[in-house]
Parts: sequence; structure tokens; C-alpha cells
Amino acid sequence: MTGAPSAKTDASDQSADQRILDATLRLLAREGLAGVSMRAVSREAGVAVGLAGYYFDNKHALICAALRRMGEQDATLVASVRDGEPVEQLRQALRRAVDPAFLEPGYLGLRLQLWSLAGVSQDFAEINHTAQLRYRAGLADLIAAARPELNRDEVERRAADILVEQNGIWLTSMLIVDHDAVERAIGRCQQLAFSDETPG
Repeated sequence: MTGAPSAKTDASDQSADQRILDATLRLLAREGLAGVSMRAVSREAGVAVGLAGYYFDNKHALICAALRRMGEQDATLVASVRDGEPVEQLRQALRRAVDPAFLEPGYLGLRLQLWSLAGVSQDFAEINHTAQLRYRAGLADLIAAARPELNRDEVERRAADILVEQNGIWLTSMLIVDHDAVERAIGRCQQLAFSDETPG
């Protein structure tokens, strides 16, 4: 699973490279990989083609950068904060993954496009894989802090099961957002995290 929706900001508040990456993600969501070119991204971002080329050598580099940025955003979903009880931090992280902004059709379509890129290029696959491992490790760290009595293998198992559940919520929500089903899924994630029984 990868990323929080980008905050909508005025274009003047963003650096050119960030506007270019946002434009790349919008084009991927609307038109898929075929709709992304240096010229199309530049037009979408409102910058000169030469400026896009200054920041990114080519389309491949541009998409790699966009994937990495989404991975960094994903990592913030499971980042621990200095203040706050570990149990509450974990509960909040489990809810953040199904924030209503994630369940919008346009955003879910973008995520599906990003996942599908793993089949296009080994570079894209590695970036997606690294982002997923980083997210899962952050989730495992939150579980370990909230459940210090669990051994690391059990923590990792629970994090992997929660990730599968969260991805299922996203995929199901592409067809229809059923808020009751989302709440039940959150409950299953919390049960996986907090249950005293070892999942079988």
C-alpha cells in the first residue's frame, strides 16, 4: 500500500519540481502510463518543458520520483510521534489508512495505476516493494511499542496481516464505498493488532 493524498495547495506555494510531480500523478490517475510524457506533464504543471527536463531526465525518472514521493507519504501514516501513548498512536494509524480522502474514486484509481507500474519496469517494482516494506516496518514498530509483550516474529506477522486487510479495503472501495464495511475492516485491523490470541 502506498500514500496519503497530496494536500491541495496554491501552485505558487509549491516548488516547480513538486508541481511537476503532482502533475505526473494527476495524469497517471486520469490517463494511465500512456498519458504521461514530459510535454504532457509540463503542460499540466504549467511549466516549460525545459524546466521539467531540468529536474527529471526523462519520463522514467519522473515516474520513479513520483513513486518515491508516494512511498514517503505512506511512511508518514505509520510514523510514531514523540508524544502520545503507543496504543493510541497505533489506533490512530489504523484509522489514517482508511481516511475518507483515500476512499475517493480518483485517488483509488491513482493507487491502482501506481501498483500496476510494478509490471512495467523493474525499477518501478523495486520502488513499490521498498515503499511497502517501509510501511509494513513502520506499522510493525507501532505494534511493537503498543504490544511490548509480543516477540518480533509475531509483530511482523500481525503487521503483514493488517496490510493485507487495508489493501483489501482500498480495492473493495474502488467498486463501492460501504462505510459500515470500512468500520468492520477497521475493527478487524484492531483485532489483529490487539488480540491476545495468536492469529492462526
